[in-house]
Amino acid sequence: MHKSALILVAAGTGSRAGQDYPKQYYSLVGKSILQRTLENCAKSFKFSEIICVIAKKDNRAKDVIAKSGVSAQCIKGGKTRTDSVRAGLKALKESAPDHVFIHDAARPFVSKLTMDALSEALEKYDGTAPALPVTDALKFLDGRSADRDQFLRMQTPQAFHYSKIMSAFETLEEGAQTADDIAIAKEAGLSLKFVDGDERNFKITYPHDFEKAEYMMAANSYTAVGSGYDVHQFEDGGTMMLCGVAIECGYRLKGHSDADAGLHSLTDAIFGALGLGDIGDHFPPTDDAHKNQDSAVFLTAAMDAVRERGAVLQHVDLTLICEQPKIKPHREAMRARIADLCGLTLQRVSVKATTTEKLGFTGRKEGLAAQATATLSIPS
Repeated sequence: MHKSALILVAAGTGSRAGQDYPKQYYSLVGKSILQRTLENCAKSFKFSEIICVIAKKDNRAKDVIAKSGVSAQCIKGGKTRTDSVRAGLKALKESAPDHVFIHDAARPFVSKLTMDALSEALEKYDGTAPALPVTDALKFLDGRSADRDQFLRMQTPQAFHYSKIMSAFETLEEGAQTADDIAIAKEAGLSLKFVDGDERNFKITYPHDFEKAEYMMAANSYTAVGSGYDVHQFEDGGTMMLCGVAIECGYRLKGHSDADAGLHSLTDAIFGALGLGDIGDHFPPTDDAHKNQDSAVFLTAAMDAVRERGAVLQHVDLTLICEQPKIKPHREAMRARIADLCGLTLQRVSVKATTTEKLGFTGRKEGLAAQATATLSIPS
């Protein structure tokens, strides 16, 4: 069984991506690109060691690695990709793995199929990389045609026998820079094999690539709809909190927390869509820490769970069932508050009200009920 290490190159500035910060920290459906790449690599192949090469002034990577739950070591890279890979290879000298995979942090969609193909190729060759054919016509800048059959589009991971690629980098002239690691291996005379690349394994580079990546993730997600229901009785005095909005009506909802039935039902709906039980499992009414708690805290915790799962809340629909108070004067404020707490546009938040035609406890104005549905896209 070969011992394989991974070098994840994450020291670039991502200037072409049009962001105010390095693209590897851009949030892609609730997780940074670096975290998604790290998790996907660890899931797709068994690595004995993972080195994450980061910029010298980078203070974010360690937090990202901690969130991922993947065991990885951070080291400082250089000004160019070649310098950063060299630093990663040097960091592996002591452990000296049999094989090393070198991968761009901005390629979060690498597959197990690609990883396995690279590993298999290393049984016979010194180095290997995934490559794709060129399907478009190629032209030189002066208009002359180029034979596209003579070209390939290279991807990462590029994988090598560690000792051989290490030697190739050690003989590289100081300051020399190359397009990729295969070029260095070729110059050193290593035997090489190209395996089939994967169109999904693209490198996020330009602003429109973020939208493409989000679309790809949505295509690999399933839709889950959760429902929630809550009831609270009225008591005299105080301020009623409902859907995060304070209503001065001379009475309030009775409960351990602020008793916001609207936010409670929505929190339940989100936890339900995630398969995480109900609000009572996470915030027991017997816990004094939640005494008079603002229910926005509960909804925020549910949204944190959404992001941790890599899911996306698409829409919420909430119905308030009561004779009093009148909901219409407060409905738009309720929608706005829920939209803010859930990170949704106003168009994705519905708040409605109905009565029970004076039947039952709501009809007798003893309390109110709330029911909610939450629609989520969850990665498969």
